Formats: sequence, structure tokens, C-alpha cells
Amino acid sequence: MARVRLPLRSAHRMIPAVILLAVTVGGLAACGNDEEPNRRDPGPSSAPSRPGADRAAGQTLHMVDNGGHRLAFHVTDGHGPTIVLDSGGGEDSSYWKDIVPKLGAATGAKIITYDRAGLGKSDAVSGPWQVEDAVGDLKTGLQKLGVTENVLLVAHSQAGEIATYFAKENPGLVTGAVLVDASLPPLYTDEETARLAAANQPAVDAARKDPTEPRNRQLISVAESYVPLHQAYHRAAWPGTVPATVIVSEKTPFDGSPEDARRWRDAAATFVRQGPDRTLVTAKGSSHDVPKDRPALVLGEIEKIARATS
Repeated sequence: MARVRLPLRSAHRMIPAVILLAVTVGGLAACGNDEEPNRRDPGPSSAPSRPGADRAAGQTLHMVDNGGHRLAFHVTDGHGPTIVLDSGGGEDSSYWKDIVPKLGAATGAKIITYDRAGLGKSDAVSGPWQVEDAVGDLKTGLQKLGVTENVLLVAHSQAGEIATYFAKENPGLVTGAVLVDASLPPLYTDEETARLAAANQPAVDAARKDPTEPRNRQLISVAESYVPLHQAYHRAAWPGTVPATVIVSEKTPFDGSPEDARRWRDAAATFVRQGPDRTLVTAKGSSHDVPKDRPALVLGEIEKIARATS
């Protein structure tokens, strides 16, 4: 990719930090959820999953323990594939509330949404954010819910990183994926990673003034691991046996930075060229919030890959 000639301090003004951080960092008010994450339950960590009534009709809430912290998984029963919807940075499972009932009606599949650690009803976990931990949380949740085959991953934004590592480690479990304006490995050259980290820094510095606020705590935890995490992610490979549809937004997360918007679109195109059974779809007129701006498009692509892989 072409080298950016602007000094990094100029990039701070070019790239809208709130949008930039929403791609890989949970917890900003502009892109997060308004509920404070639950504190860790003082009860025994070995307590079994307990189903209960969820806020969305037709879903059942299961609280799953993984190494002492609890995670909220919301399950809509069905048959055939299990469709797992994973939201972007700062968003919990409620992000998919409008899509879940339509997707269930269209496919009849079991549908699972979940709150990553520190979001929604799930416990917060201290320390730097590590994608391996997020992958472990998802794998443990699916295992405890009895999901052992035929998983279709739908990942938006930051969740693309979780989906990539999850599919890489479990190619026999994942039968396909729809990556919705997802964070993908080709983007994170050393140059781009440094550029984004520098642009993030003012927001991180502001968050450190109130580190106990949940959104700030999340932002700080991701910032602590941002550079090495994304340097490693740049080398990650999607398994060639798992088909993937990549939906890229027309405006991208970097609508205020033409250079970074181009790099985002190029990364999606490169990812599709790197392996077999990959399809690139452009969400015309959409912002980074494709599931909200173009829900019918997202539903249609999920239905297509569900039919193709069933």
C-alpha cells in the first residue's frame, strides 16, 4: 500500500478517533451500550449454566462460567446450522435484536448472540484485552450449550478478529462465515498499525483520567495490547476450508479519512483473493453500521451461505 506522507500528529486530526476506536476497541459512549457491565458474581464459579427469561421474546438466557467469570449467551432454538452473531467493539448482544427474529423466521436455525466479557450481562475481566481470551470465551460457551458442529459465524467490526482465530482453531466446527465490515488481517501492516495506535492515543489518555468508568476501562485494556495484538493478527490466516462472505461498507469506519477508507476496502478485497470460496459484497450507501443501515442485505447474505453450507 502507498505510504502515508502526513506526520502522525496530522493523522490525529484526519481520522475520527471515536469511529476508529469503534473498530477495535469496546467502550466509547458514541458506539457503546449504555448499561454498565455486571460486576463479577460472588457465588461459586462452578455453578452450572442457568437458563432464564431473556429481554427478547423467543430467546433464552444462559449464564456460562469460564474460568471464574460469567458470560451471557442468548439462544433462540431452531434446527440445522447454529448461527452465532458477534457484535463489534463496544456493542453487546442487543445490537442484533432486530435481525434475530427475522433470521430465525427465514432460516429456522438455532441462533446465538452473546455478550463478550465486560459488555451487557457478562462479567468484566481485568488486564489487557487478548483475542485468545475472547476466542476461549466463545468456544467454552458453545461447548456448554452443546453446540459441536455446523456453526455459521456472523461477525461485525472487531468481532472479525475473534472469528478469524476461532475459525483457524476450529475449522471442523465452523462451516461458513459472514464478515460484516469486519476487521481483517491484511489491514494491519506495521505502518497502518502504528498510524492507528497514534491516532487512538488522545482518546486513551483521556480515558486514563477516569479508569474506573467501564467504557474507559475497556478502552485502556485494548490499548495496552493494541500494537502487538495487531502485528500478530496481520499474520493470521483464514482456513481455506471455511467459506466466507465479506460485506464491506461503502463509507467504511474511516469516512473522514479517504486514505484509511481506501486501505480498509483494499484489505477486504485482499482477504477475498487470498483463499477459495470467498465472496466480496459492497454495501452501497452504508456506513460502518451495516447491520443497521442495510439489514436486508446482511440477512440475505446469511441466508445464502446457510443454504450453501447446510
